[in-house]
Amino acid sequence: MNLGFIGLGIMGAPMCGRLLAAGHTVYVHTRSQVPPALLDAGARPCASAAAVASNAEVIFMMVPDTPDVEAVLFGNYGVAQGLSANKTVVDMSSISPIATKEFARRINDLGCDYLDAPVSGGEVGAKSASLTIMVGGPEAAFQRVLPLLQLMGQNITLIGGNGDGQTAKVANQMIVALNLAAVSEALVFASKAGADPAKVREALMGGFAASRILEVHGERMIKRTFAPGFRIDLHQKDLNLALQNAKALSVALPGTANAAQLMQTCAANGWGQLDHSAIVKALELMAAHAVTT
Repeated sequence: MNLGFIGLGIMGAPMCGRLLAAGHTVYVHTRSQVPPALLDAGARPCASAAAVASNAEVIFMMVPDTPDVEAVLFGNYGVAQGLSANKTVVDMSSISPIATKEFARRINDLGCDYLDAPVSGGEVGAKSASLTIMVGGPEAAFQRVLPLLQLMGQNITLIGGNGDGQTAKVANQMIVALNLAAVSEALVFASKAGADPAKVREALMGGFAASRILEVHGERMIKRTFAPGFRIDLHQKDLNLALQNAKALSVALPGTANAAQLMQTCAANGWGQLDHSAIVKALELMAAHAVTT
């Protein structure tokens, strides 16, 4: 197929690479330079998002935030200007469920389908094509695009209509943030009490406290490997989406609010570009103690 991919950052580049490796022609556009590895694999750079849309049957987007998606879709030389009837736009970014419904309506008015398909699994999942993909949109469009999504992920679920995929992703980010905070508290506590946090983590991995967060990000916290992955400022954005939507729904999210404040502490100290496992640094600051082995 002739495909499009807009946004070739930490996540987008390896996802696009999977489409190229499967033999598809992929037209690409990104804010910075197209990674050389994608050019070597046959990616076809375009000067604008509109040019990508005019060449592709299915257009994928992977950009940071709601305003970025809106600009890519409807800004000058945006996707909407390059669309013709019966194309499909797939937004794999993590953005507002409410805004997603409006974006979908505007794309539908152009005679095209729209799927919101945010992902979980981080850079590791993108590189290994093991992403979890949460989809919102019409069943027929989902079925058409499913073979392409299967090139990038393994656990792929149609949640419901447009916006429901984004709602599921917000819920995912809440759970991940609370788990990161819990692992951080436990390791700071264990370390300041004089126990070896690496041995504590090893022991906990064999019990009921075991989790993917403890396994992967607990190790990051101990080894101080905070190169992103998934940046604190992006996770902070997702938690703000949760809190904004919770306010509209009259839902209390006390744990999410606490995790958001820990990430805000990190951002205030200049750590927003670090991996979200660096949330431990906020707890270390309050404890006046860094996790050490």
